Amino acid sequence: MIHRRVAVALLASPLLLAGCGDGTEARTSAVPKPESGTPRPAGIPGLGPHTAAAIPERAEQVVLVQGRGKDSPISSVVLYERDDSVWEPGPTWPAHNARYGWSEHHVAGDLRSPVGMYGLTDAGGLLGDPGSRLPYHQSHGFRSPGTGFEGESLEGSFDYVVAVNYNRQVGTSPLDWTRPMGAGRGGGIWLHVDHGGPTHGCVSVAKAHMKQLLRTLDPARHPVVVMGYAGWLAR
Repeated sequence: MIHRRVAVALLASPLLLAGCGDGTEARTSAVPKPESGTPRPAGIPGLGPHTAAAIPERAEQVVLVQGRGKDSPISSVVLYERDDSVWEPGPTWPAHNARYGWSEHHVAGDLRSPVGMYGLTDAGGLLGDPGSRLPYHQSHGFRSPGTGFEGESLEGSFDYVVAVNYNRQVGTSPLDWTRPMGAGRGGGIWLHVDHGGPTHGCVSVAKAHMKQLLRTLDPARHPVVVMGYAGWLAR
C-alpha cells in the first residue's frame, strides 16, 4: 500500500540487485535552510561548530551516524530528540556503513557513504508498515538477493528502510530512481536492516532498531540525519 499524494513510477534498478547505495548520493538541498530567531539547543556530542550549525533550527530529531574512521565500514547510530533547549540521546546502536568508509564527494560505485546532513522524509520496505510516522511504501521491489562483501546473506536487508535525501526526489517512494544531480553522483542511500557486513553506501542497523526509528521519526519534527566519520563531524 502506498501512502502518497502522488503515485510514482517504480523502475527496476541496480539498487535492487546490488544491496544498497550503488554509489548514489542524496542532494543536500533537500534539507531546509536554518531559520532565525529560535534559540539553538545545547550541542550534540561529537559535532563541531560547523557541522552543528548546518542542522536546521526547526529540526527536533537528529539521527547521528558516527563512523569509526574515514576508511572504516564500522559506525554507530544515536537518535537525538530535542526537548526545549536540550538534545536528549537515545541508546547507541552498532551500525555498518559503506565498504570503503566515507566520501565528501560521493560518486556512483565508489563504495563510500556520503558525509553530510540530509532530510528524512520517506520510508518503505518489503514488510508491512510497522507503525511508521513517515509515509511508508510496502513493495516486493524491496528485494535484497545475493550475498554481501563478507559472504553474508542480504536477505531481509530491505525489510524496513528510510530514504536518506541524497540525490533523490523528496516525497516519493525510496524506490523512485529519479536522480536530480545525475546518475554519476549515485543515489539510493538508505537507513536499512543490518546484514552483518559493509554496505554499498547505506547505513544499516539491527531490524529492531529500524522498527524503532520508523515508529519514532515524525515529519512534524523535521527529522534529519547527520552522517560521517568522527573527524569530519567534529569540524
